[in-house]
Amino acid sequence: MATLGLPGGVKLGKPRRVVTIGVAGGSGSGKTTVAKAILERVGADKMSVIPHDAYYRDLSDLPPAQRALINFDHPSSLETSLMIQHIRQLMRGEPAEIPIYDFTTHTRTNRTQRVEPHPIILVEGILIFAEPELRELLDVKIFVDTDPDIRFIRRLQRDIQERGRTMESVIRQYLETVRPMHLEFVEPSKRYADVIIPEGGLNTVAMDMIAARIKMLLAGEDESGN
Repeated sequence: MATLGLPGGVKLGKPRRVVTIGVAGGSGSGKTTVAKAILERVGADKMSVIPHDAYYRDLSDLPPAQRALINFDHPSSLETSLMIQHIRQLMRGEPAEIPIYDFTTHTRTNRTQRVEPHPIILVEGILIFAEPELRELLDVKIFVDTDPDIRFIRRLQRDIQERGRTMESVIRQYLETVRPMHLEFVEPSKRYADVIIPEGGLNTVAMDMIAARIKMLLAGEDESGN
């Protein structure tokens, strides 16, 4: 069952402005699945997608052994100011060149991904609700709420299969930084959410309701249906 609330910050009517949606939740909660479910229901041609983890700071100036010691689950590990700059560009109707991060080496590549402006900007990340300036840019805030054991298993599988980590390193990182930072930053940020989704993108009822709400905002309808 989803806990749904209507975003208070959206000013409806015409001319319609860009609608910004944030999808947050713990590591392995299913944020990306929720984002994909929204894209499928609303249409990828209507959305600009900005992942927060593209903005991890470049650690190429550090030896590889030191890079692995960085707390990647603390807000300071991300260049959120650059992300905010890019969101504002998209809101003005300008394209943005977002970084491409290499998680196997903890460095930014010399390439970027061009994101074109669209009526909806979807921002996804673990810590996006923990950043006040970023949070203020979001009209609709969705928190994906998933049990800790499920999140850990998903993270373990992802980091081993996609990021070249060992099981021992994933477990150590989870205990030393992921879990403590989740309790300090991610879980408390849930109170800022307009929508809390148990079971993530698998919760089809919640996803259908969210998609319907987004379509209504796109159509420029007010809350009374006019």
